[in-house]
Amino acid sequence: MISATSPFSLNIPGIARYASAGSATSSEKTDSPDAAKSANTSAAEKKPAAAKAASGEFSADELREITTLKNTDSKVRSHEAAHMAAAGGLSHSGASYEYTTGPDGKRYAVGGEVSIDTSSGRTPEETLRKAEQIRGAALAPADPSGQDLQVAAQAAQMAMRARAEIAAESFAQAKAKSADSAYKSAADNFASSNKPRLSVEA
Repeated sequence: MISATSPFSLNIPGIARYASAGSATSSEKTDSPDAAKSANTSAAEKKPAAAKAASGEFSADELREITTLKNTDSKVRSHEAAHMAAAGGLSHSGASYEYTTGPDGKRYAVGGEVSIDTSSGRTPEETLRKAEQIRGAALAPADPSGQDLQVAAQAAQMAMRARAEIAAESFAQAKAKSADSAYKSAADNFASSNKPRLSVEA
């Protein structure tokens, strides 16, 4: 998921979590009950899982959970990779992930985010280009989350303001050019009408 970093934008954390319902795995960097449970798990309780991982002996439920976690990990990484590819230079820190440990002792990504710069550009034209890139980055994944859609909506508003500024500047320039042209025309007419005329009588 996209996280907007800007002096005026909302700080939008995290992406949609893909963790399976009923998962008994421990999560890292999450607020889930599993995280607290994992913190209290003793080394002795972890040994059987490590032994199972070494021998490859898992129950049917554990095998299903491992498969789900693998699919989740793949989805999360693809999601963030799409954000990164579209964000380009607007993202400076890369993707960050949240992990959970499966019954096999391996860590799987279950969430993540990509932080991008959403500050205005130096000119309305630059701001418009950035806004369009931000919107593209937010909507890049095949399954944009609610947070991604929020960032895309913010980018659309940013683009609208930039277009309004560009239109206002263009109008002011056209008005100034028109006034300058009218002044020059009036000055020419005045000079022409006040030229001395030579009258020759036969």
